[in-house]
Amino acid sequence: MTVRSSTDCCIIGGGIIGLSIARELAGRGHSVRVLARHARRDTASWAAAGILPPAPAWAGMPPDDALTAWSDRLHWEWAAELREETGIDTGLRRCGGLHVVGPGGAGGWIDDLHARAATWRDHGATVELLDADGVADCDPALGGAVARGAITAGFLLPEETQIRPPRHLEAIERSCRSRGVALTPGAELTGVEWRGQAIAGLLVNCGGVSETVRAAHYVLAAGPWSEGLGRQFGVDIPTRPIRGQIALVRRPDVRLTRVVNRGLEYLVPREDGRLLIGSTLEDAGFDLCTTPDAIAALIEFGGELLGEIACMAVEQSWAGLRPGSADGLPTIGRIPGCDNASVATGHYRAGLHQSTGTAMLVADLIEGRTSPLPLDPFRPGR
Repeated sequence: MTVRSSTDCCIIGGGIIGLSIARELAGRGHSVRVLARHARRDTASWAAAGILPPAPAWAGMPPDDALTAWSDRLHWEWAAELREETGIDTGLRRCGGLHVVGPGGAGGWIDDLHARAATWRDHGATVELLDADGVADCDPALGGAVARGAITAGFLLPEETQIRPPRHLEAIERSCRSRGVALTPGAELTGVEWRGQAIAGLLVNCGGVSETVRAAHYVLAAGPWSEGLGRQFGVDIPTRPIRGQIALVRRPDVRLTRVVNRGLEYLVPREDGRLLIGSTLEDAGFDLCTTPDAIAALIEFGGELLGEIACMAVEQSWAGLRPGSADGLPTIGRIPGCDNASVATGHYRAGLHQSTGTAMLVADLIEGRTSPLPLDPFRPGR
């Protein structure tokens, strides 16, 4: 057995939350090691479409919205830093988002549409209500759906943003490496050594080789796998995997200019003429497989808004596991009963969006700094 020298911080989880925390800590001068059991492509953030809804700050906003608003501002700073550090353009663009409804139950009703638009406006977002013709004027690619009656009204959120998740993850990982973070792929946590109320080391298997990893502080950021791993840390973190499937098609003759949302379904245009169609919400355990019925339903939705794309071949399809929590809030904070461990997980559909702020919160927590946001609503064991 090999015993590695200690680092300041060891992070369990190689998804966007764990890597963002590692980058922030390393940027503050800490030595950091990341133990990543799963490949980057198997993380929820890699699989995400990369839609970042508007995130205005407004009086009386709940803690989760406050975290999103702060994280949203940080994303623009990080995107500039990452481009300078790595040369990677993460694709962060304020493209705007159309939210549309169809007749009857096809995505909602007019009253519901107006209520959602009013809520966005009350929270400080810019909103433009549109009738059917206004939707077609806003994005001519949807003119056929308007003519067929598949879209009856909508509203535009000009501040809706998109980012390219694989590029962002690649940039974060390169930044981590340039800052001296040690990244260990294929690392499986097999046990925890305790010394009183502190963790003395983690027993890890890496490709058949066992070792003990020691650090001054440990962070559990393993997404939907955090609940199972949390038991080894003596903490209950209800974290349910919720599968989402996405299809990628190529339709260069139809060029959307904005993200299009209909309820929980969406179309995300890419600059190369490809189109992401998503997504599903499935309680399927830890199964990362796509299913023919779900992909067919996504293609059918795309066809309803863009015409005959059902006959087109799907270039790729994939699934990700979002880490859902019992009350809809992420879990961020010190692990009760442990002097040197924290947790950051359970961000559900907002992990990519909230990753920057979460990284700052955890880094401040480890360094003993006053948090810019109240952490009590996110505390483990709440």
